[in-house]
Amino acid sequence: MANRPRAAAPSRVFSRSSFPEYQRVLAILRTETVGGALLLGATVAALVWANSPLANGYFALRDITAGYAPWHLELSLGHWASDGLLAVFFFIAGLELKREFVAGELRRPAKAVVPVAAAAGGVVLPALIYVVINLASGTETLKGWAIPTATDIAFALAVLAVINTHLPAALRTFLLTLAVVDDLIAIGIIAFFYSDGLEPVMLLAAAVPLALFTLLVQKRVRSWYLLLPLAATTWAFVHASGIHATVAGVLLAFAVPVAASGRKGEPASGLAESFEHRMRPFSAGFAVPVFAFFSAGVALGGTEGLGAALRDPVSVGIVLALVAGKTVGVFGTTFLITKTTRARLDEGLKWIDVAGLAMLAGVGFTVSLLIAELGFGSGSVHNDHAKVAILAGSLAAAVLAAVVLKARNRHYRRVAREEQRDDDGDGVPDVFTRA
Repeated sequence: MANRPRAAAPSRVFSRSSFPEYQRVLAILRTETVGGALLLGATVAALVWANSPLANGYFALRDITAGYAPWHLELSLGHWASDGLLAVFFFIAGLELKREFVAGELRRPAKAVVPVAAAAGGVVLPALIYVVINLASGTETLKGWAIPTATDIAFALAVLAVINTHLPAALRTFLLTLAVVDDLIAIGIIAFFYSDGLEPVMLLAAAVPLALFTLLVQKRVRSWYLLLPLAATTWAFVHASGIHATVAGVLLAFAVPVAASGRKGEPASGLAESFEHRMRPFSAGFAVPVFAFFSAGVALGGTEGLGAALRDPVSVGIVLALVAGKTVGVFGTTFLITKTTRARLDEGLKWIDVAGLAMLAGVGFTVSLLIAELGFGSGSVHNDHAKVAILAGSLAAAVLAAVVLKARNRHYRRVAREEQRDDDGDGVPDVFTRA
């Protein structure tokens, strides 16, 4: 009787990556955790100042204008933060995204399918929940459909730091990959749904400095005095074109090569990794906290004002979408993929761990605030209510995630110790070399 072909072993979901990838992820998360703490501090400072007797000073500072009007660059400080500083944030996101697809976890379809699908589920379901709740409220409120679709990795990591949990390497990698794919979807949403008054001439003009920037980085030129003026010029033309200026950051990032040139005497790291290493501390430690400071400040108007804000369908939609939509979208998609394929969770992990991570994905802040401003306009009632809802929904998601993940922290500590053991002394923990 002929031997039957042996069935392929089932793939693992949330399996460990290689040790170099593990080290890279840890380095990124350390920077983002510090940035998350600064982000929290900036948010609290903005809320306290905006609701203090000195509130007029906060709003006057936010609305100070600076820049050159003939170039369409006479902007308030708040807009400089959202249009300018956040372009740096999206440049880093673009670098990370390109690296993931070229040399990271997303280059292999088997590894990419779960985080990509989970991110998509975590975008589609919150958007649907928001639309259903606001369907009867008119077209104005529907402009905020994309607000609850974003996950803020820095804020999420700050939550993990506060509760002092030790997520296993596989969960940390999944969280970062999920956030990267989430950023890609957010970039597409902003470019296609929140850009208006398109100026084709300005958009074509942006192609010239972008092409020169691309030519230089492809030749591995690292001179900031050449690259920075070209990047700034590209940003200015994109800003004037009607497309949100943060998209320029992504276009510039996609031009940067990931692989090293291989030439003798050249650094071993690729240009994308080098730029990311240099600019991530600026993005996480300055750009995003400053944006949060100017965007999170909203006058609550006491308990009555807070109650009115949370009763607005816009707020109800955002809170439910962040807390329930993100959790069910991320968890449900991951669960369906594993049950409809031969994949299964890696050893040492349970579905409760995935649920906790899915709840943590409901912590939306930076991009959510940006989309709220783009959808409703700075200073509008709906925008103010959206800010309150983003804070409330993110806080609720963070508390729920903290309860679930903290309950598993003893197990996570054991896994963390295992991931640090190096009995053979070769400098690589044994779990990464074990067959």
